[in-house]
Amino acid sequence: MAQKNNQKNDDVDIKVIELEDIPGVGPETARKLREAGFSTIEAIAVASPSELSTIGGLSEGNALKIIQHARRLADIGGFESGEKILERRKSVKKISTGSEKLNELLGGGVETQAITELFGEFGSGKTQICHQLAVNVQLPEDEGGLNGSAIIIDTENTFRPERIIQMAEARGLDGNDVLKNIYVAQAYNSNHQMLLVDNAKELAEKLKKDGKPVRLFVVDSLTSHFRAEYVGRGTLADRQQKLNRHLHDLMKFGELFNAAIVVTNQVMAKPDQLYGDPTKPVGGHIVAHTATFRVYLKKSKGDLRVARLIDSPHLPEGEAVFRITEKGVEDTR
Repeated sequence: MAQKNNQKNDDVDIKVIELEDIPGVGPETARKLREAGFSTIEAIAVASPSELSTIGGLSEGNALKIIQHARRLADIGGFESGEKILERRKSVKKISTGSEKLNELLGGGVETQAITELFGEFGSGKTQICHQLAVNVQLPEDEGGLNGSAIIIDTENTFRPERIIQMAEARGLDGNDVLKNIYVAQAYNSNHQMLLVDNAKELAEKLKKDGKPVRLFVVDSLTSHFRAEYVGRGTLADRQQKLNRHLHDLMKFGELFNAAIVVTNQVMAKPDQLYGDPTKPVGGHIVAHTATFRVYLKKSKGDLRVARLIDSPHLPEGEAVFRITEKGVEDTR
């Protein structure tokens, strides 16, 4: 039986339960699960029986029992009162975007344990906001940050460390120190992109123990590889299925590590639309239903940008105007 210990996290004493403490999980099964990225009971609790049976060499029946035991140990998966959910929601944090108007539109900033989708045309500010969040997440909480680190999956080679240094120095931070807490991986195709989420879990576990927990996970952009690899109506079902799994893996990550998930999305034009804005985000209903907050970004005059919140579980639709300058994301004068 693995030794249990206590660690301090978010000012709360948490008893760490090892995989070997789950009934039915022996040392060899635990080793296989850890190698596959399932290093916590929470990760086991939200897995599917088919996933565990494939990885651990178990029958689906035994895998289901292990998942049920893990859910009881992690205290998740059952019915809860609305009051208890409200209490749990108090652990949700917000990251400042750098613009008070944009923060206000998002209900105080970019929320942890949720997926925020930024979509818009080229030059609308999607990547700039992601860079700014990667800087701001490292700030103390009273300055709009979460004292955390950031993970970025870069699918279009848009990450620029020089821009991070510029934004960090504008806020009085050491640019090189800020870069040390941003972990970037370039995804070469959609399968690699999905695999990187599993790798990110291992990295997040390590950083959590080192005292610099991951509080921001960015995928810039979510759909570019899927869009390029799955061409034509015949491949649409496969593409949407993989995209759905990818988004749910990201959501699991956000819930496990109390991290904000921010994805950027490409857009397409609908020439058959006679009225209104013909610009639509890629990904269809899968992305629309899975993203918690959907923000449409548009370029305006000069350095001005317009953000429109088009979907949220509890916030009204609205717009905010902000600027993108050499210093980063700012409010208008």
